[in-house]
Amino acid sequence: MERIKTISYFCSTDKSMQKAKCFVAEGSEVRPLLVALHTWSYTFEQDCTAYAQFCLENNWNFIFPDFRGPNWTPDACGSDKVVEDIADAVAYMKQAAPVDEKRVYLIGGSGGGHCSLLLAARHPELWTAVSAWCAISDIAAWHDQSVRLERTYYEHIRSACGGNPAENEAAKAEAVKRSPLTYLGNASRVVLDISTGIHDGHTFAGRSGSVPVSQTLNAYNVLAKEEDKISAEDIVFITENQQIPEKFGKPEVDPSFGEKNAVLFRRQSNLTRVTLFEGGHDCLTGPGLNWLARQVRDQAPDWSVGKVSESGAFELGK
Repeated sequence: MERIKTISYFCSTDKSMQKAKCFVAEGSEVRPLLVALHTWSYTFEQDCTAYAQFCLENNWNFIFPDFRGPNWTPDACGSDKVVEDIADAVAYMKQAAPVDEKRVYLIGGSGGGHCSLLLAARHPELWTAVSAWCAISDIAAWHDQSVRLERTYYEHIRSACGGNPAENEAAKAEAVKRSPLTYLGNASRVVLDISTGIHDGHTFAGRSGSVPVSQTLNAYNVLAKEEDKISAEDIVFITENQQIPEKFGKPEVDPSFGEKNAVLFRRQSNLTRVTLFEGGHDCLTGPGLNWLARQVRDQAPDWSVGKVSESGAFELGK
């Protein structure tokens, strides 16, 4: 993709220049902007083809920022610098291109899902809609889950937070500060779609999922009406058994998820929707991007299901 360029843009927290991949839509008319985020252990140099190709085909503006790289340093992992770096990426693109203010979108999976939720909550004014996949919503809880799953992410968290959040009060405070759950109540006016594979957090199809689905369900509960919340007992059952309780009934069929990644559970409340699908630690870029494309600021959210032609997925890098 020759049009994708590596640029450096000004970041306000420390007056540094941070890198990103980006390109500007063709023409002089305002066009949508997609901000896409790399996963937990990567940088802006991660393959972003799935996101960029959609933007090229639809003539959108696009940026894929570094936001301080892998999440094992104090500057990364949801720090204030990370939050403002992503906000500054939006500001950069608005200076570099004619951006449609009614169509500014954010998407990410895994570590990118973590930051998608974080930015939805800490800069809700920026986004028309946000799509988060396999997201980490509670850093301290994920630390403990990673210990139990014998995944090295707990080491990353200790490095970023300055210690073990389960034993060190200062590290626990850092984990709270870097967790979307701390702020998600501020995202009540953001159109938000949160999705994950039901087998994440378990070994599935030969892969070890790293983010239990409770992380997604607890995030949804913050923004849902009281009568729409998922009980703690049901969250434990779903997370441990990789099954949906029969009392929830069958969900709507969403053709864009395809048969392989069929929707198993879906609930929408206020401006937030949660989806559990047949899969593991996966980002379904087709459904995510096409859902974003249907959202327009100051219009009622479009929760309609997608088309078969909109399917597309990739296994998330860690």
